[in-house]
Amino acid sequence: MMVRGSYSGTPADGQNRVLIWDAASKFWLAFHDTCEVVRAENVEQVGPCLERIEGLAKQGLYAAGFVSYEAAPAFDPALRVRLRSEDGPPSLWFGIFERVERIAARDLLKGADPEFARLNWSPSISESRYREALGRIREHLRVGDCYQVNFTFRLRTAFPGDPWDFFLSVCRDRPPTHAAYVGSPDWAVCSFSPERFFVLDGEEIVSEPMKGTRPRGRTLEQDQALAEELRQSAKDRAENVMITDMVRNDLGRIAETGSVVVDDLCRVEKHATVWQMVSTVRARTRRSLTEIFAALFPPASITGAPKAASMGIIADLESAPRGLYTGCVGYVGPRATRSTSGAKPELRAAFNVAIRTVLVDQRRNRAEYGVGGGIVWDSEARGEYAECRTKAEVLHRRMPEFRLLETMLWTPRQGYVLLERHLTRLGASAEYFDFHLDVQLVRDRLDGLSAGFGQKSQMVRLLLDKDGAVALEHLPPPSPSSVPLRVTLATSAVDSSDIFLYHKTTHRHIYAQALAVNPGFGDVLLQNERGELTESTRANLAVSQDGVLWTPPIRCGLLSGTMRAEMVERGELKERILRPEDLHGAERVMLLNSVRGTYDVVVSGGI
Repeated sequence: MMVRGSYSGTPADGQNRVLIWDAASKFWLAFHDTCEVVRAENVEQVGPCLERIEGLAKQGLYAAGFVSYEAAPAFDPALRVRLRSEDGPPSLWFGIFERVERIAARDLLKGADPEFARLNWSPSISESRYREALGRIREHLRVGDCYQVNFTFRLRTAFPGDPWDFFLSVCRDRPPTHAAYVGSPDWAVCSFSPERFFVLDGEEIVSEPMKGTRPRGRTLEQDQALAEELRQSAKDRAENVMITDMVRNDLGRIAETGSVVVDDLCRVEKHATVWQMVSTVRARTRRSLTEIFAALFPPASITGAPKAASMGIIADLESAPRGLYTGCVGYVGPRATRSTSGAKPELRAAFNVAIRTVLVDQRRNRAEYGVGGGIVWDSEARGEYAECRTKAEVLHRRMPEFRLLETMLWTPRQGYVLLERHLTRLGASAEYFDFHLDVQLVRDRLDGLSAGFGQKSQMVRLLLDKDGAVALEHLPPPSPSSVPLRVTLATSAVDSSDIFLYHKTTHRHIYAQALAVNPGFGDVLLQNERGELTESTRANLAVSQDGVLWTPPIRCGLLSGTMRAEMVERGELKERILRPEDLHGAERVMLLNSVRGTYDVVVSGGI
C-alpha cells in the first residue's frame, strides 16, 4: 500500500531502515513494516532470492535493498570477479515491506546537521600505484583485449558517528538524483548516486548510462564553461557512446523486437558537485526480474567493453573486492496501475548504480567509498586520478541553509542604483544553486516597496528562498564619513575554492568571524590561501598605483560586486593580483559597493 503524508520520524522498522529518493515524483520513499529479509551470502543463492523477491512483489509487497558487484557470476559464470570478502556485505540483501510512505524532502531533512564531523578518508592505493595499474591496462588496450576498463579503488575511514545522520547531512541541500539509504544491524548504505541503472514500469524499461565528468565551477560563468567543455569533449562522447551501445545490446537480449530506442544521446546533467554526460536507452520487455538482471548486471558503465574481458582485467588489477560499490540499490513493488490484460500483476522496479556510495560497517565502525573511471587508450593518469578526487567531493561538501541576498541603494533621483546588475547577479546565483526566481515578481515587489519611501534614500535588502519566496527589508543607508575608514588585514586566509565567496548569500560566517576577531576596526581586508588580497567583509577592494586603480580578479575568491562590475566595464578599474605589500605606498586604498559608492580607507595593524 502506498501512502502519502507528513513525516514524523525515521523510516525504521526494528533495525532495518530503507529510504529511496524517487526522482520522478521528487519524494522520498520510506519502506515500513518488515515481513522478512531476503539475503544471499553467495552467488548460488542470488537467483532464487530474486525469484522470491519478484513473487512477493506480485503479491503486493515491496522489496528494497541492494545487489553487490560480486553477485555478477550468478547471472553469467563468464563474468569473473574477486572472491567476496568474509567480512564484506552480502551478495544480495532486501527487506520485504508491507507499505511505502511518500515523504517530502523538506519534512525528512528538517533538522539535519550540515556540520557532520569531517571524516579522514585514505585512498587504498597511491597515485604511483594508480599510474602503474593504468600502464597495465594500456597494454591490454594495445593488444586488443578490450576497448575500455573501468578501474577503481577505495577510500577508507574510521566512522564513529551515526550513518543516518551522515546521510541526511549530505542530502540536506538537495537529494542526489538516485540517492538511497539502506540500514541493517551490520551494514549501512549511504548512496548518493547520480546514475540510474534501470527503471521498470510495467513493460517499459529505461536505462541511463553515465560516462564523462567535469567538476562544477565556482561561478555561473565558469560552471557553464565546464559543462560546455564536457559537452564538446570528443573523448568523453566516444566513451559514452561506447557504453550506451553496450546497454543497447544488453537490453536487446530481453526486449521486444524493434523496441530498443536511444534518446538524448550524450546530454550533460548538473549535479551538486559535478557535471555528468548521460544517455537514455528505452525498450519494452515482458521478461522476469531475474532475466533482466541476467541481461544487464553489472551495469555496463562501471565495467568496460567488452564486459566479460574488462571484468577479468578488473579482477586481476584491483586490490580488493568491490562489494556493494558498482552494484545497485533500489526496490521492486507493484505498479500503482494494474495491468488491464489480467495476465499478471505489473511491477515497478527502480535501481541506481551504486557509485558515490558509502558503505558503513557498523560492527567495526569503519566505512569505505569507491571511486574510479573508464580508462581508454588516450586516458592520462594525472587527469583520471584528479577526476576520482572530484567524484569524492560529495563526501566533503555540506550545503548549509541559506538565502540569496542583494543589498541595494534607493534614492529619490535614481531609484534603485544599478538595479539591472543586481538582478543579473541574483539570476546567475539562482541558476547556479537551482533557486526558483520570478524576476517580474521581484520587480513588482521592489516597486511596491519604494512607492512608500517618499524623498528619503533607503538601503534595501532583498532575500530569495530556494522556492522563490521574496522578502524585503529596508533601513536608512549609512551616513558618509568625512575621514577614511580604519581597516586591518585578516590574519587567517579564506579558501578560494569556497563557492560562497563568489555568491552573495546569507551564509556569511567567514565575514562575521573576520570582524569578530578584529574588534575596533571598521572593516577587515581578506586574503586567500596564496596570500592574494581578495575583498573586505562588506565591499570590493581597489588600490591606486601610478594613477591606475587595480582590483583583484574574481578567481582569487571574491564577490563580483555590482559597483566593481560597473567600474570595470567603464574602464575605471583594472584587474590584477594584489598582495598585502601592494598596500604599502599605494596612492589610495579604496573600498567600493553599490550602497556606499567608493570610499577611502586607512590600513592599520600588521601587513
